[in-house]
Amino acid sequence: MYFINELKKRNPGMFWYGLLNFIAAVICVVLWQTTSISVNGINAFIKPLKFFISIGIFCWTIGWIMYYLQMPSKVIAFNIMAIIVFTFESFVITWQASNGRLSHFNTTNSFYGLLFTLMGIAIVILTLWTAYIGYLFFRKKEWTIPKPYLWGIRLGILFFVLFAFEGGIMASILRHTVGGDDGGKGLPLVNWSREHGDLRIAHFLGMHTLQLFPLFGYYIAGSSRSIIVFALIYITLVVAVLVQALMGLPLFT
Repeated sequence: MYFINELKKRNPGMFWYGLLNFIAAVICVVLWQTTSISVNGINAFIKPLKFFISIGIFCWTIGWIMYYLQMPSKVIAFNIMAIIVFTFESFVITWQASNGRLSHFNTTNSFYGLLFTLMGIAIVILTLWTAYIGYLFFRKKEWTIPKPYLWGIRLGILFFVLFAFEGGIMASILRHTVGGDDGGKGLPLVNWSREHGDLRIAHFLGMHTLQLFPLFGYYIAGSSRSIIVFALIYITLVVAVLVQALMGLPLFT
């Protein structure tokens, strides 16, 4: 497969670490089907499954696009930071899940609260460093890739960073549900609330601009203007989803 072989050449570190996370996701699927440990009324291994998939997708995406910077030392530094952050995050999430406990928003004792705080600090470091990678894409002047694709990458990173920080809203209120408690009736797998506002939806839609916008810019957009217009329309809709969640209203019923 072209993408796999090319990614190995472009960024072997992100390729192999991303693959490791996909393998971990498969293990979580097995544990989901074979264990009865639950957190907030759902199988405990669903959350690690989602995080492992998200981490794998992020690593493969950022590994692919950083190649265009042609800045090997900066890419290696980012790789090392990302692997440290994600390893810590996924360890805490999986360890807490395997014991039937929350990882995020868990302040039931000082140690769990410390872990949650450290996870937040780690993700802020990752997000700010990703913002720096985005800055490099805006600063560099000479490119060999199509302009719509370049703008897709730039805007994808920009809005990934902004909606990563939207997670701070959830951290500040120690839950992702607005108008009710976490848990309860939700959509399959993602478990987005069907009864109350859920801040995770805008978080998810906003952060995955990292994949959506470059793909649109490369395969669909005919000009830089078209990818910019598409991005503004998309983000307007995501902001509307966020406002709806903050009002305590479910997106799906």
